[in-house]
Amino acid sequence: MAAYKAPLRDMRFVMNELFSGTTLHQLPGYEDMTPDVIDAVLEEAAKICEQVLHPINRSGDEEGCTYENGVVRTPTGFKEAYRTFCEGGWTSIACKPEFGGQGMPKLVNSMVEEMICSSNLSFGMYPGLSHGAYVALEAYGAEELKQQYLPKIVSGEWSGTMCLTEPHCGTDLGMIRTRAEPRGDGSYAITGTKIFISAGEHDLTGNIIHLVLAKLPDAPEGAKGISLFLVPKFLPDANNEPGQRNGVMCGAIEHKMGIKASATCVMNFDGATGWLVGQPHKGMQAMFAMMNTERLAVGVQGLGLGEASYQGALAYAKDRLQGRSLTGTKNPEAKADPILVHPDVRRMLLTQKATMEGSRALVGWVAQALDLANHHPDPAVRQESEDLVALLTPIVKALLTDLGYEATNIGVQVYGGHGYIREWGMEQYIRDARIAQIYEGTNGIQALDLVGRKMPANAGRSLRRFFHPVAEYLEAKGDDDEMEEFVLPLAKAFTRLQQATGAVAQKGMVNRDEAGAAATDYLRLFGLTALAYLWCRTVDVARARLAEGANGDAAFYEAKIKTARFYMQRVLPQTGALFSCIMAGGKSMMDFADDEF
Repeated sequence: MAAYKAPLRDMRFVMNELFSGTTLHQLPGYEDMTPDVIDAVLEEAAKICEQVLHPINRSGDEEGCTYENGVVRTPTGFKEAYRTFCEGGWTSIACKPEFGGQGMPKLVNSMVEEMICSSNLSFGMYPGLSHGAYVALEAYGAEELKQQYLPKIVSGEWSGTMCLTEPHCGTDLGMIRTRAEPRGDGSYAITGTKIFISAGEHDLTGNIIHLVLAKLPDAPEGAKGISLFLVPKFLPDANNEPGQRNGVMCGAIEHKMGIKASATCVMNFDGATGWLVGQPHKGMQAMFAMMNTERLAVGVQGLGLGEASYQGALAYAKDRLQGRSLTGTKNPEAKADPILVHPDVRRMLLTQKATMEGSRALVGWVAQALDLANHHPDPAVRQESEDLVALLTPIVKALLTDLGYEATNIGVQVYGGHGYIREWGMEQYIRDARIAQIYEGTNGIQALDLVGRKMPANAGRSLRRFFHPVAEYLEAKGDDDEMEEFVLPLAKAFTRLQQATGAVAQKGMVNRDEAGAAATDYLRLFGLTALAYLWCRTVDVARARLAEGANGDAAFYEAKIKTARFYMQRVLPQTGALFSCIMAGGKSMMDFADDEF
């Protein structure tokens, strides 16, 4: 089975050097979040992920969840691991202290989430969905509901879900049929069926709190008529403990390609008692608070699985003896050299390394912006940060899950035939990673969101939050000869992005299909350019540290510079092909009649 070791050194680099995480404790509400405190949190998170969650990852995949008469049981070891997880306070780190949380910055929480996803994504789905429910309820729930339910969710005693999809509709939520009938006492009777509900039923917690999209009798047509309701599995009694069973049951669990230890359920609501969250017919506003949290978390899933696959592939490449180096024997004491000496193996490993480390930097940038948006005292800084998060959220979700899936495929390829065999653990990463490109809005939907909503929003204000810093950076580095090999490729990619942005906007105003045809390629072009910008900033930091003496850590910083060079020369050139596809327009795909396919 592939081993996992939390990449703490690289996480510290992103937090404390690339994004100056040492200043987090200067923000209101984060006064106690000193570097020493944060470092201790990451160390403890690494221990539970490496020692508790990772050992049950493969066994959980092989055993899966079981279903019988509405009861779902998680695999062996999951209940014990969840108890340890809760006792360690890991369900509460990003929640507000007033509800029992630890109030950790998003920048810290994102690093912990990555470790959980690398070590055991299926397990991470349970607390991950609960945190999404926490976010929506905390933002839009009535005070009485928050006081009753949030402390239980924060402690991990109760868990949460999001119930959106129905058998006849996925992304088009305006078509939902689940209905909510007022009962006259402030509650509602919720009736309908939801599918693909992650963590909808399980044996880890005493109660499960479902956030359900439904329509009131007087609801307008479409998405504008959707409301959000809180529906518990058990109705709390007078002591706020699970009491009478509510009218909600699990009808089945899905038999899936991956994340098999995560229960994906069909949930039937039969006159179940629920309470309105937010305003009538405004449920999408509240649900999007949860979904945007989940979209960033899903991007982290791609990063986590790609990192785990890279670690497994690298260890194997160092150990596996096969063939001789093209430039002469490197291991004369053995009959063959380790496959790490071969250029194509290095190409694969460095592609994993460059894209995953770049992805971690992108996650760090967005997480830092979230912290600034929520805690900075200057309203202008908060607005700028909110704009950047809005712009980059679809990119984080789509790009990182695409790159993560590609990295897991590369990991199997490094192993060769052994990678295809279950006992090595590498093929599980592929199967687990595949769903991340689909749920919380397929990556195609993320691309449409980017070109259709985020790009034109507020007269292009969100775009400026990215374009202006990159343009200023390029101008500042124009005379730095030592940075030319990094800055010049970024400048070329950025020029392509600017030209593509103008072309997509112009063509899209005339024919929306043109914007739709370009969307996926545009998102990847944007994302790869963003990673190139972050790699340039990484090189800046590495060069400065080396000039200072690097305090015995020179190899780390030198590796950063070399990885950045590989990214610029071997990954970023994709932007040229993407640009050509975008500029070709959509005629070649839209010119087909339906019966010509």
